[in-house]
Amino acid sequence: MAKHETPLLDQLESGPWPSFVSDLKQQAEVRAKNEAGVEFQIPQDAVEDLLGVLELSYKHGRTHWKHGGIVGVFGYGGGVIGRYCDQPKLFPGVEHFHTMRVAQPCGKYYTTEYLRTLTKIWDMRGSGITNMHGATGDIILLGTTTPQIEEIFYELTHNMNQDLGGSGSNLRTPADCLGSSRCEYACYDSNALCHFLTNNYQDELHRPAFPYKFKFKFDACPNCCVASIARSDMSFIGTWRDAIKIDQDAVNKYVENDAAYPPNAGAHKGKDWGPFDIEKEVLGLCPTKCMKFENKTLKIDDANCTRCMHCINTMPRALKIGDDRGCSILVGAKAPIVDGAQMGSLLVPFVEVNSDNDYEAITAVIENVWDWWMEEGKNRERLGELIMRQGFQKLLEVTGIDAQPQHVAYPRTNPYIFWKEEEVAGGWTRDVVEYRKHHLR
Repeated sequence: MAKHETPLLDQLESGPWPSFVSDLKQQAEVRAKNEAGVEFQIPQDAVEDLLGVLELSYKHGRTHWKHGGIVGVFGYGGGVIGRYCDQPKLFPGVEHFHTMRVAQPCGKYYTTEYLRTLTKIWDMRGSGITNMHGATGDIILLGTTTPQIEEIFYELTHNMNQDLGGSGSNLRTPADCLGSSRCEYACYDSNALCHFLTNNYQDELHRPAFPYKFKFKFDACPNCCVASIARSDMSFIGTWRDAIKIDQDAVNKYVENDAAYPPNAGAHKGKDWGPFDIEKEVLGLCPTKCMKFENKTLKIDDANCTRCMHCINTMPRALKIGDDRGCSILVGAKAPIVDGAQMGSLLVPFVEVNSDNDYEAITAVIENVWDWWMEEGKNRERLGELIMRQGFQKLLEVTGIDAQPQHVAYPRTNPYIFWKEEEVAGGWTRDVVEYRKHHLR
């Protein structure tokens, strides 16, 4: 019999979708039986009390978790999120219920041995509840007590060669897609770049010194499977500079509705969407209208192509990405906390990413941005909010990047142009500046 009655939580199990409540009940039952004979280091009924406090929160319409100060491991400023229940007498099993973030491997590749070792540690020293993966990208270990934090950290670092992730006002754990390890569209090795920057910026990851959180995310192609353009302060999105490669015979196979050439790589197999219409499904959906199909020939004005990859995704056997590959760097994306949600703004249109030597150009951009943000950013102000406050031109100045057409989101609405004195070349314009300086107040 369950320790707590949970009628409100039970409703979440009644729908057609899998419910986290069912998972928690299953884990509570496993811990109660403990057939494996685990030596629990936190209360055996912790998960049952977790269900109980959640039921109470639904009943009262407010949370029963409180912030109890900073909890962490010695020498680190992040990686552990403190959780304390404000009803410890009713739910003693979750009086402490801290969350630990563990840095995920690049591309989220695991061995079964690794996963078994990790879950064995967590079954004994935590609640056994994991989130693979949280929105941060980390391995999320939910629920342990303060005395166990150092013990878990020791086992992770000494027995698994594994580190904690980031939390607080620091660099968060970088996250990437599968990249060139599995994807034919990868324009750079996202796994290698993610691994390099994770190791290179360990101080920034573990010792908070920023105005607020900062996230790196890596997408190896414009399909943006990690959604870096919407979720990271600095995103690295693969792209190419040369022309899209076209197989005209394959294009015509798609147009002729050849059964061996299903559009969208057969992603909608099992549902009849009608005959493929290249005008409606490809040309008409091109954001810059840079494509046309005439006399059984597909033509692309590559100078106006934005590399959105819609045409490639729709006709993957006919179109391929170019060979001159690298990545674009975008900045300023965030969730809607202060000024609303923001998408990333293009900062570096193209940079080659082929070896460790190329990473110097990337780290130079990163560190110039950080220097400006740490100097000018307000407390709890994300990079995107600083850009909104001081302007994108200021960001270009501090990074030493020349303004380019790709930086323009839309034509300016202000008809006036203001020159800085040092930008004025001389002649009559210099005289006007001097006249205004001395005669106009």
